[in-house]
This record gives sequence, structure tokens and C-alpha cells, in this order.
Amino acid sequence: MNPESSTHDRQVSRNDNNQQIDQRIFDLYDEYCHGEMDRREFLRRASLVTVAGVSALSMAQALLPRYAEAAVVSFNDDRIKARYVKYPSPGGNSGEMRGYLVQPAGEGPFPAVLVVHENRGLNPYIEDVARRCALQGFLALAPDGLYPAGGYPGNDDEGRTLQRGLDQAKLKQDMLNSAQYLKALDQSTGALGATGFCWGGGVVNFLAVNMGQDIRAVVPYYGASVSGDDVASIRAAVMVQSAEKDPRINALWPDFEAALKANNVDYQRFLYPDTQHGFHNNSTPRYNEAAAELSWQRTLEFFQEHLAD
Repeated sequence: MNPESSTHDRQVSRNDNNQQIDQRIFDLYDEYCHGEMDRREFLRRASLVTVAGVSALSMAQALLPRYAEAAVVSFNDDRIKARYVKYPSPGGNSGEMRGYLVQPAGEGPFPAVLVVHENRGLNPYIEDVARRCALQGFLALAPDGLYPAGGYPGNDDEGRTLQRGLDQAKLKQDMLNSAQYLKALDQSTGALGATGFCWGGGVVNFLAVNMGQDIRAVVPYYGASVSGDDVASIRAAVMVQSAEKDPRINALWPDFEAALKANNVDYQRFLYPDTQHGFHNNSTPRYNEAAAELSWQRTLEFFQEHLAD
């Protein structure tokens, strides 16, 4: 069996499961992902929900990530070169950072894209996104914000707890330092973009504010927006990727859009129908194949447009 076909089949299966999960369970999972309850409480509360007279516990269990099934690009794909790197991070949580650096096979230099993880550290899904970027000709760095706390622990529950325990201002500084490190690498053309998911989407907006002309393009996926006053500092082109069923993030959009317009920021936003927060992550049934593929195509085209010399 062709490995790529096998991966596609598994993703379609998980996407089909999406249609069978009650929205109340998706809503509970969203609370769980954002640290408002632990796994035990998530499963307990899900077990109290009934669908056609049957407990929804199995739906909740199906939402937990399965990273081994979700890899799109193998870590040893000969079209890319991947390695872990360490670099200074002054003002961050420990003064040093570690990240997953992936480049296309070849000499370079390449335009650069920072890939920022969710609120649980550098998990396998985010590493895979970095590899996907490299396959399209970008030098990609996925920093692990949990490195000062020992690194991503191998599961999202512990990762979420560790990330919540870090100094959040210093954590953002670690991400800013990571972007500056990537931009300055010899393998980089110096043309920098950034994309991130959930917490990482909010960080991408933070980078747009704090890097000014040093970052050309940003693509936040369902990330928290910045304050209206901060938008005046944005010089990058902005593409916002939004899920329809994501009330906490979508409630921020009208004020964010008003500030983008008032400050003449080059922006566009796509709202994907019938999608959940996290629709790009193909390791859980929140994944929506059609929206994930379309949004990713748009993201890549956006970077290709704005990061070309």
C-alpha cells in the first residue's frame, strides 16, 4: 500500500468521525484543550451526556489526539533535512531555546517560516507542519516553548500543565527570539513569515506587532487577536484562518478587523463553514479535511507571494 494513500485514508476516517460527534462534546473538548478542566474531568462530564440514550464517553475518547496516525511527511523524507537546534534566548524563561529546524534538500538560502505550537508544547503534529512547510521550499523552525521546563513531555496533558506554569511574558519573548534567530540564519533569505495554531495563532499576532517590518507575512489559525492600539505597529500582511464554531475567538474578530482597517493593514480573513476550533489538526476528529487542505493551500500561496525576493 502506498504510504501517502494510507495516511489519507486514516485522515478521511477521522474526518468522517467528526460528523458523528455531538457538538456538546466538541464544546467540552474545547474547554479541556484550553486548560479549563483536566482529562479526567473532561471524560467524566462527557460520560454524563447522552446521545440517543447512550453515553457520549466514546465520543470524548475519540477526540483525544492520535499523532502516530497523523503524520503527513515522514521525519526521514529525503526531500527535506531536519534537526533539532539550540540557540540563545535572552529575556526568556531560561536564556536558551530548542527548536525543530527543517529545510528543503538543496543549498538554499530559503524564505523562512516560523511554526508556533498550541498551548501544550512542540508535539508531533506541529513538527509535521514544519516538515510540510519545508516540502514547499521554506526553511521552517518550530520552537518548543517547553524547553526551559524540560521540553515537550510526550503527551498533551502534561504539556498543557507545563506551559501554563511558565512565565507567559518570557514565553512570548522566547518565541520572538526564535523568529529573530530563524531570520538571521545563513540558510534563510531573511524573508520571514509565521504561522501558528490556537495559542500559537495568538503568538503570531504578537510577532506581527513586535517585529514590525522584520516580518513580512503572518497566518494565525484561530488565534487570539491583539489589542486595537497594538495593531498600529503591524507592517506584515495578515491572513486570518477561522473556524465557524469557535465563539470565543470569533467574538474578538469585529474589534480586530476594525483596527486592521483603521490602520490600513493588508489583511484577509477566511471563515470555514461547519468547522471546529482546531480543524487543521489531523490527529483528532476536529479535523476537517476540506477546510484544512484549502486553508493550507491558501497559507502556502500567501507565503510564496509575500516571502519571494
